[in-house]
Amino acid sequence: MTSIRSWLGATAALVVLASPAFAQSPPGFSALDKSDPKTSKQDAGLKPHPTPPIAAVADKLPIDKIKLPAGFKAEVWSTGHAGARTMVRGAKGTIFMGTRQIGRVYAITDDMGKRTVRTLVQGLTQPNGLAFKDGALYVLAINRVLRYDNIEDKLDNPGTPVELTKAFDLPDTVHHNWKYAAFGPDGKLYVQVGANCNVCEINPGIHAQIRRYNLDGTGMEIVARGVRNTVGFDWHPVTKELWFTDNGKDWFGNEGPEDELNRVAKGNEGANFGFPYCHARGMTDTALKKPNSCAGVTMPAALLGPHAGALGIKFYTGKMFPKSYQNVALIARRGSWNREQKFGYDVAIARIGSNGTAKIEPFMTGLLDAKANTFAGRPTYVLPLPDGSLLVSDEQNGATYRITYGSQKVANR
Repeated sequence: MTSIRSWLGATAALVVLASPAFAQSPPGFSALDKSDPKTSKQDAGLKPHPTPPIAAVADKLPIDKIKLPAGFKAEVWSTGHAGARTMVRGAKGTIFMGTRQIGRVYAITDDMGKRTVRTLVQGLTQPNGLAFKDGALYVLAINRVLRYDNIEDKLDNPGTPVELTKAFDLPDTVHHNWKYAAFGPDGKLYVQVGANCNVCEINPGIHAQIRRYNLDGTGMEIVARGVRNTVGFDWHPVTKELWFTDNGKDWFGNEGPEDELNRVAKGNEGANFGFPYCHARGMTDTALKKPNSCAGVTMPAALLGPHAGALGIKFYTGKMFPKSYQNVALIARRGSWNREQKFGYDVAIARIGSNGTAKIEPFMTGLLDAKANTFAGRPTYVLPLPDGSLLVSDEQNGATYRITYGSQKVANR
């Protein structure tokens, strides 16, 4: 059973959730926003699902509902970390976990099957972006960039971080700017900057893009433009090309525009992926009129479903799963809120074709009860482990699940 060394009470968590920076923003939150729910023909009462401020207790987790292909097994790996989202692994095996609404960064250690959860940092504004390199943990909140050196030797007292906020000069607007960050094959730090609205005219030099930097925040380059809200990307193990998920806009109807799986082909860095004028596979925006709105836009490699909430993506290169899973992309779909019939709440796989397209297939399902239109969990990120197993974080329940294949020993809870 997971032990908790550092834990904030429910009252403190609720205070964090109640602050303006953490509140779920309704359509029209931005003065720039062109959303009009009246034209979408959707239930105007649809609202984002709140993230519980307290993690579910272990015996209440929906592990029995999870369905996987034959030969795969799921178990509870860790519990007690409310708002579980981004995961990165340190060189010594620590799993660092970011959150969005809870404002914390956790550190999870594993000692012979006993997991210990520490609250490493708290009180940040949506610290969803984490990256690890050369013993240092990079934490990207909406309005700060911090580096914790030699962090795995200082989990009980991380100390004062190196402040990199000014060097990276990221916009601090809240809407769709919870960060995702990862180090690319070139050693540079890639960072997303989302749109500052649901749909609006943007400054293409600031918002709706993926950037890359040197480690000290210098040398900024824009790698992809017209990207509404990606909080998950990874590089193909063979081609080294960047692949990313992107969430479609809300209040455009129950059927879309669908979330996207996109590819930045070699030589196509800086390409335009459509937002705000062109969505999914050539769907023109009705609120923002522009002639030939999809001209020159790089179309998705695959569509990921309407309002799916596609977040974390990782390519699988381990040896535990069957060979047919080599180099497939595993994608966590957090699940819809702006859709009357819920969709997602699962992990899908994308099989990449030689022509740069992808085929989407189910992998981890069962958390959505389509008949009752209810959900029991919200997968947010995936993380392959060195032994070939896979961790899946569940934001709704504040837990992670470990997926194994075959006769591999199932780790202790």
